[in-house]
Amino acid sequence: MLDFLQLGIRKEINHTLQSIGIVAPTPIQERTIPSVLEGKDVIAKAQTGTGKTLAFVLPILEKIDVHKSDVQALILTPTRELAQQISKEIKRMVENVEGINVLAVYGGQDVKHQLNKLKGATHIVVATPGRLLDHIRRETIDLTKIQMLVLDEADQMLHMGFLPEVDDIIHETLSSRQTMLFSATISKEIKSLAKKYMVEPEFVEVKAKKVTVEEIKQVVIETTDRRKQATLLHLIQEHRPFLAIIFCRTKIRAKKLHEALIAGGYESDELHSDLSQAKRERAMKRFREAKTQVLVATDVAARGLDVEGVTHVYNYDIPHDVESYVHRIGRTGRAGGDGVAFTLMAPKDLDFLRMIEKGINQELEIQVIKGVSIPDREDYPRANREQSKKAKRSEGRRRDGRNVATPSSSRKPNNRRTKGNSGTTTKGRKRTR
Repeated sequence: MLDFLQLGIRKEINHTLQSIGIVAPTPIQERTIPSVLEGKDVIAKAQTGTGKTLAFVLPILEKIDVHKSDVQALILTPTRELAQQISKEIKRMVENVEGINVLAVYGGQDVKHQLNKLKGATHIVVATPGRLLDHIRRETIDLTKIQMLVLDEADQMLHMGFLPEVDDIIHETLSSRQTMLFSATISKEIKSLAKKYMVEPEFVEVKAKKVTVEEIKQVVIETTDRRKQATLLHLIQEHRPFLAIIFCRTKIRAKKLHEALIAGGYESDELHSDLSQAKRERAMKRFREAKTQVLVATDVAARGLDVEGVTHVYNYDIPHDVESYVHRIGRTGRAGGDGVAFTLMAPKDLDFLRMIEKGINQELEIQVIKGVSIPDREDYPRANREQSKKAKRSEGRRRDGRNVATPSSSRKPNNRRTKGNSGTTTKGRKRTR
């Protein structure tokens, strides 16, 4: 198998990849990077979780000329969350490379703040179509020197109705640009777009990895935000994991949880973007050598983190997208080993649980720890709670002049758990199809 150096990636970036546990390219990276470096147009059909972001980010970084202040690469994405994610990935990859500047442009940001950032040299712009067009009309972003254009999640972009905006943006660029199109599906609209704007594109197709493996047992623990920390500490005490990764949604929550674990006497470390590269490398080294038992991390660390011997993954905060969930739980049960992933779910997280189950095509087992994850008095089947709320709603009862709300994510009663002894995990019955 080829490594990143053999694919043409410089040693400084390869060092960064290794420091976060990425030592070998995925199939889509192995097949796409050489074609992009050669200047070819590329159509890549790849599902979430195949490593497609680095498949275009890494060769783009190799081709940027830091001596020019023009915008040389444009990456279009359908959502601001994806724009943020890609720009963070780029910034992480250039930590050991001087001179490459990236700017994320998306709605919801202060326009003046973005304008101030654009006054300096910007080599790569990661943008959503609407906000980018706003800058084009203001003449604050010049795309006439664009050499590389990426349409990421192209099918989702068209599904969201961005085709007119994409057309307008591409017309602002030179026809001599290199175009890369990444999409999970290749529809008639995608083919038409490719025919219109691409020159003899090379087609790359990579089948998605199986999102869940049999060796990983997935369990959802029902709890509340107030009881999350105590529930997690109880689980760690009960499981005694050899190596565990705990994922938090933000770096602030990761830092607070890490401090709580240290105070509880656990060998813990933290991994998030507030730490310097040297500190992150030291944390990873200690964890790989099993000098620390627990690693508290944000989703940044979920990308490509590969450590042998991770027996448990804990989702302290439930992921807000399926891709993040897949990346997180994939950190355990590697190399054919057994693994288990626990997700702590508060009532407000029900919609995210349903989204995850739909995305992985699997219904997850729900458990409750009586007297720990929820109070004893609340320990009765969710089905009964939902039936009670439905009954109240049907009777037309009102609170503060409004109908009593029923959770949008309520499910059919199925007795998913039964009562158990205090302090023990009460297992629910898995649903069958």
